[in-house]
Amino acid sequence: MTPAPLVAEKVKASSIAKKKLTSPWASLAALIIAVLWTLPTFGLLVSSFRPERAIKTTGWWTFFSDPTFTMDNYKAVLDSEEGAGLGSFFVNSLVITIPSVIIPMSLACLAAYAFAWIKFPGRNILFLAIFALQIVPLQVTLIPLLTLYVDAGLANTFWTIWLSHSIFGLPLAIYLLHNFMKEIPAGLLEAARVDGAGHVSIFFRVLLPLLRPALAAFGIFQFLWVWNDLLVALTFAGGGDSVAPITVALANLSGTRGTAWHLLSAGAFVSILVPVTIFLVLQRYFVRGLLAGSVKG
Repeated sequence: MTPAPLVAEKVKASSIAKKKLTSPWASLAALIIAVLWTLPTFGLLVSSFRPERAIKTTGWWTFFSDPTFTMDNYKAVLDSEEGAGLGSFFVNSLVITIPSVIIPMSLACLAAYAFAWIKFPGRNILFLAIFALQIVPLQVTLIPLLTLYVDAGLANTFWTIWLSHSIFGLPLAIYLLHNFMKEIPAGLLEAARVDGAGHVSIFFRVLLPLLRPALAAFGIFQFLWVWNDLLVALTFAGGGDSVAPITVALANLSGTRGTAWHLLSAGAFVSILVPVTIFLVLQRYFVRGLLAGSVKG
């Protein structure tokens, strides 16, 4: 048993740490960091609604002394005939991102259940190998994967991006969901088995409803990663605008129209609108799922 003085010392240390973290100075420091972190995004938002001439001649902060609004920047970047035509690339990003989140999430759920609750030879070694794949740089796999896709006739299609992002996201998804499943009491599964439930019924009726926080946490990670990705998109879809996401279009826009700040600011804000919305909607699950995947191994 733990000695009483040691317990009292730990409680005292934890109360001191809590008092320091909840002090007004800590709150003020957090507020300053939040403001500094948000300031560039706010400036981008303000610039996206300012006229072209105002953006090129004055800073965004002058908006408060001379407020002028215009939607011409957004019309220009979304118009495919006269402007940058980001509307079609925006749709491409949705087509790329949604399956790239659903595919690894579906496969990882089944794999995590097998690793957590089904005993089979080599389970621990295989799980360790999957965990080790998280530290492999994806850059070393791009050329071999591209060669395989070209040989299979899949180059410059959505399939190459879906498969690539699913492959890169599976190790983290399996690890996160596995650790979440291991925290579920074994007695809950035993009670289901006593009632005659098999692996399929246990997975879909017992475990899957409890996995929402972990699924949401991984979904946010994967969605942000795929939506903001440029390297994988340039490698596997850079040769055709029909499958290129909005990140590729923005990179081309900054290269061909480097002085068109009014288009770049509007296009950049269009690209971050969806991931910010997703994060705000699912943020209540984010911390729960993240902590659940980092407690047990």
